[in-house]
Amino acid sequence: MNKFINVLLIFVGLPIMLYTIYVGFDLPIGFMNMTGSELPYRFETFLVMGLLLLIINLRRSIRRWMGLRLVNQTDKFKWNSTMSSERITRVNMYNAMEAVIMAFFGVGLYVVSPEAWMPMIGLLFGSADNIIFSIYGTSKHKYRTGLTSKALVIADRDVIVIYFKGLRKVSAQQQSIYFDFVKDLQLSFPTNCIKYAEQPAFFDALKSTVDQEKVFFSSKLVSESATN
Repeated sequence: MNKFINVLLIFVGLPIMLYTIYVGFDLPIGFMNMTGSELPYRFETFLVMGLLLLIINLRRSIRRWMGLRLVNQTDKFKWNSTMSSERITRVNMYNAMEAVIMAFFGVGLYVVSPEAWMPMIGLLFGSADNIIFSIYGTSKHKYRTGLTSKALVIADRDVIVIYFKGLRKVSAQQQSIYFDFVKDLQLSFPTNCIKYAEQPAFFDALKSTVDQEKVFFSSKLVSESATN
């Protein structure tokens, strides 16, 4: 989800950046026989572009805040735990990088052309949301992983929901846990979403949740669970 949103922001942001440069530096547009400052409907164009950026960031914000709220209702989960410190550090680093980049481009667009105030607002909203989300998630220990009878929920900077319907295999490779489903569908999440000391309890809860006659657990998971 988060990767898709970032790709979408880049896809939308590049035309906005080019449009702002043409308008801000009043560059000639040969095939239209006019310069950037002479383009019609500049206000409306910047407004629509800015609203689009705002909507994209708002959608991501709502999704992950709702995910955080859901996974912190611990009484609804069979197993629930906070993220490892390694995972929290990485999440906050990525959030900080995104916040700086969005703030930099937002202010940069406005500096090039004050008419780009709405795109700036859309980007600054995303930047501020990242910072607030990181501070709240870390200080209140809200980043968590939860297991219900129907799904696994991971909520930090992104929300991952893995439903167990159609699950056929659970395996571990390198630093990820993979869930293989029917029709060649495979989902995964990083193992550092779960504290090392709590991984045995997680695997035991997962095994008791799914039908082990239909779901195969790799020998590596079984041995690690038994060892710990």
